[in-house]
Amino acid sequence: MDLRRLGPSDLEISRVGVGTAPIGSRPGEWWVNWGPQDDSDSVRAVHAALDGGVNWVDTAPFYGWGHAEEVVGRALAGRENVLVFTKCGTLRREDGDDYMDLSPESVRRGCEESLRRLRRDRIDLLQFHDPARNVPIEESWGALRELVADGKVRHGGLSNHPPELVERALAVGPVAALQFEYSALARAHEADLLPFALDRGLGVIVWAPLASGFLTDGFSLDALAEDDFRRTHPFAELDLAATRDELRVRGGGSATRGALEFALSHAGVTGAIVGVRNEREGHELAAAVEGLAEG
Repeated sequence: MDLRRLGPSDLEISRVGVGTAPIGSRPGEWWVNWGPQDDSDSVRAVHAALDGGVNWVDTAPFYGWGHAEEVVGRALAGRENVLVFTKCGTLRREDGDDYMDLSPESVRRGCEESLRRLRRDRIDLLQFHDPARNVPIEESWGALRELVADGKVRHGGLSNHPPELVERALAVGPVAALQFEYSALARAHEADLLPFALDRGLGVIVWAPLASGFLTDGFSLDALAEDDFRRTHPFAELDLAATRDELRVRGGGSATRGALEFALSHAGVTGAIVGVRNEREGHELAAAVEGLAEG
């Protein structure tokens, strides 16, 4: 199994990890709806990926407002050797909308709630989900460093944060990894965060390397549930036939594999998050790990 060191941390991760936004999907309760999802299918999906060699799961309280974390906790029962990455800071308004709160109190409370849902004593990587304006990042990062000192968190990371905020956090204490969107359709961070991470020696895990499914084999908008958020996604307006063809060439006949290889081929990228929803997709993710390790 091909494992990579995540930045300056002691975490060794497989090239792909289990993404859990789709399994947090709860139509009518969370606006990022991926369509109907059965929790038993979700558990089997996670098990299939882990049994095939994937060694980390990335989740967040935002995914289904805690539901994804609860499913992950159920799936990881008895599997103590799996690395668990989650996030904090995104809170829900009464109208169902969301906002960021990274006050020290919110960071500490979010950590405790995630530990309970995940059924864990410690989080391997706790990431600030998005930047927040309500408190200087120095105070927020100081609170996270206290959680590390208390043994409740192993390492801290920053998701969707620009270089200037990462620099300010680094002045307070170590940052193990950055997380942001990167795919053949979303390449903006090749100009800022990727070279920044390489220069600072930070780990990078990227989300949506398959462009939320748009770069996978057999993807069809017509097959999505009527309220699936991807029906109104900006990518839905694009003609992606040529892009998928190019990725199939790169991936030996598979656009999915080609999209993964594109994301992971950048020297700054340590690992890629890939969402799975059923046992078949879990096996496919594990197979991708083997193929990437051999390539």
